[in-house]
Amino acid sequence: MTQLQPRLGPRDLIVAAVMNLMWGLNIIAVKMAVTEVQPFTAAFLRQAIVLAVCIGWLRIVPGKMRALLGLGLLTGGLFFLVINLSLVVATNVSALAIAGQLGVPFSMLLAVLVLKERIRVYRIVGVALSLLGVGILVFDPAVQHELAGIALTALSSAIWAFSSLIQRSLKGVPVLTIYGWIGLVGTLVLAPAALVFEPQGFAALPHIPLKSFGWVAFSAIGSTLIGHGSMSWLLQRHPVASVTPLTLASPVLSVAFASWFFATPLTWIMILGGVIALTGVAIITIRSARAGESRA
Repeated sequence: MTQLQPRLGPRDLIVAAVMNLMWGLNIIAVKMAVTEVQPFTAAFLRQAIVLAVCIGWLRIVPGKMRALLGLGLLTGGLFFLVINLSLVVATNVSALAIAGQLGVPFSMLLAVLVLKERIRVYRIVGVALSLLGVGILVFDPAVQHELAGIALTALSSAIWAFSSLIQRSLKGVPVLTIYGWIGLVGTLVLAPAALVFEPQGFAALPHIPLKSFGWVAFSAIGSTLIGHGSMSWLLQRHPVASVTPLTLASPVLSVAFASWFFATPLTWIMILGGVIALTGVAIITIRSARAGESRA
């Protein structure tokens, strides 16, 4: 077994920077994809690309198939139905990037309720700050018309949180095998949804413009495979407590990139809510990583 190294070298930091860049830019790619293609059709195409790339690693994993199929249904199917709809109904994508951080406290709460994990005061404060930060957005007049998008983003975060519990049981399964099953199940779930609700968009897939295909491909390959593949590579070389804090740059980049690309304003209420929410996420992320290391 390879000895994990707490110290991160220059190559590790470059990989972490690429990972955060892919995740930070992904919100632009998804918003553009659901604008130029239709939301369910774009989600189907994304999962089809993931499946095409990972199909060589698709295999039966004894004792893990129930978890893999459940993860595929939630992460590959339902999550993208909801998150793509949230981006269709929203114009201020930066607000959704902030609301998307609810996945971290939701995961923590589910771990307590379902897995009976014990958390101490620091992570309780982190959960409270995360919820407070997103809640502040509701009082911003600039995002009052984004409440439907924020609500859908919160729902997608809950789905992501359930998925994270399932993923805990898949330790040791190669990441490309996991994403092969996510791609397969997601494709099977999303194809009927796109065919029923977006028949014209689905039928137009063979004629999709290269630029529109590029947005979807970036999301599938850049965010899903390169981003999560980089995370997996780092976790194979370094302790969780060293790697997990590296992910905290991605939500900041998402908010900044979305505001710049779509020219949407960052009001002082959004900045306040974002800082509070991200502080809570940072506390939960770092303390959870340390707790996991102490149990290892």
